[in-house]
Amino acid sequence: MDFNKIRKFCRVFRIILGIALIIAGVMTGIAWFYLGVIPLIAGIANFCPLCIITKKCDLPQNQE
Repeated sequence: MDFNKIRKFCRVFRIILGIALIIAGVMTGIAWFYLGVIPLIAGIANFCPLCIITKKCDLPQNQE
């Protein structure tokens, strides 16, 4: 399994999701959609808070 491909996909997905939620908030006027800033910032910073909690998308460590 190539973890780098998964991380690249997740990063792009978080950025697109964040932008989509912010646009939905602007179009509908529902303030909850402005929480799209969280996945947008996580995608730009290449940081996933869910990965820290679940430890499922961490890169494998080199064991020597």
